[in-house]
Order: sequence, then C-alpha cells, then structure tokens
Amino acid sequence: MASKAAVAAVDFARVYSSLGLGKETVASLQAFRKRYMDAQRIHGQSSAQPTTVDLEHYRSVLKNKAVVDEAEKLLKEFKPVTYDVSSHIKAIETFEAKAVAKAQETSQKIDVELKDLQATLANIEEARPFDDLTAEEVGQAHPRITEAVENMLKKGKWTVPGYKEKFGDLSLM
Repeated sequence: MASKAAVAAVDFARVYSSLGLGKETVASLQAFRKRYMDAQRIHGQSSAQPTTVDLEHYRSVLKNKAVVDEAEKLLKEFKPVTYDVSSHIKAIETFEAKAVAKAQETSQKIDVELKDLQATLANIEEARPFDDLTAEEVGQAHPRITEAVENMLKKGKWTVPGYKEKFGDLSLM
C-alpha cells in the first residue's frame, strides 16, 4: 500500500512545525501514532504465532477423551463473524485522497513562497551596500522619508527626535 511508504518517508516533526499546529494537536497526533505503531506491533506478533491446535496431544495427555472430542467439534463448527468494513475503508480512502490533495496544495504554496524568498535573497545580494547610497536615492526609494524631512524643515526642527538619547550629544559646547 502506498500509504505505508508515505508514512515511512514523512518527517512528522517538520510537518508539525510547518503547519503551525498547537501543542495539544501535536500531542494528540503523536499519541495516535504511538497507538497505531503499538497495534501494528501486536498484530505482527499475533500473526506470527501458530493458529492450529494439536488435538492429538490433548487426547494423549487427558483421560477424558469426550472433552477433546467436544472441543474438536466446536472448533470445526466455529465460523468467525464477518463485518462489512467497506464503508470504513471508503471513508479512510476519501480522507487519504483529501490529505494528499491538501499536501499537494501546500507543496505548491511552499514552492511559490520559496521562489519569492529566492528572488528576495537575490535582490538583497545584488543590492548596493548601504554606504554607497546617497540621500537622494534613499528619498527616491521611499518618498515618505523626503516628505518627513521637508515637513521638519518647514517647522524649523533641525534635530531628529531620539537621536541624542540614542547616540549622545556630540557638540563641543
């Protein structure tokens, strides 16, 4: 089944962090995965055990052969109850299909975001150093800075608020 291979290949810690799941949700999912793994382990152990009963051994050990004959008769007549689990399987397959579709959608979103981040990184790497920029170029890039400076000059403010607190007073007098 493809889902078993997918479960083995999934890095759940990365999935939990990338989806931004809450602590309670992550704890619930981890508890569910633990129960699932325990159930798989127990199923593997029980399926590895022999399923036949050696009635001849019991006939040789027990004096009352009628009990062994009755047990043999009950074993031959035993028919296990069958349950129709097709509706459950169908629900699981539907959930699996939705999960795969959601994962593909998330993957596409991540690819777009990754391309944006790579473009931003390339832009940052290609940008000129801050020391090489002129005040005019900064003003052209962010016109509101120019507007703020012009407004301060109109009001007669020659100092930047908070400058002295941050860098100290450099005047000699």
